[in-house]
Amino acid sequence: MPELLERLQRRRWRLTAQRRAVAEVLRGEHVHLTAEAIHDLARMRLPEISLATVYNTLNELVAMGELLEVSAGGGPKRYDPNARQPHQHLVCVRCGDIRDVSPTGEQALDIPVAQRHGYRLVDVDIVFRGLCPSCAGQRYADLTVSDDDWHRRLGSSQ
Repeated sequence: MPELLERLQRRRWRLTAQRRAVAEVLRGEHVHLTAEAIHDLARMRLPEISLATVYNTLNELVAMGELLEVSAGGGPKRYDPNARQPHQHLVCVRCGDIRDVSPTGEQALDIPVAQRHGYRLVDVDIVFRGLCPSCAGQRYADLTVSDDDWHRRLGSSQ
């Protein structure tokens, strides 16, 4: 999967210093940063970059289909450069870490025509929630669900 910067170069998108700084920050797998985090990291490369420029660049990249906007709970939007490969998200309910996942059976997921209310389906967005390994090691009895309980809730046997 080509990095965001490579994809933008292939599109011949005018890469100003500010746009390049934003694209360079959004490099790697499982990258899901807030606009503020992107701004902080971009300022390390280009100290004069403004938060408004970061937001404008992110909005352009989302409109171009080069970034996904991820809303995975009550926090701020996150930006995902993995816009070309179909995937869903796994979110830690304690610390907010987000990972890209490709669940089994996703291609078979559908809504019966009678329940579509006239909609033409164009996309599916599934968010799995759980505790990351770091948070699961801590004691959060109010959030902890055993694997057996989880499979019972899903109606499957494991």
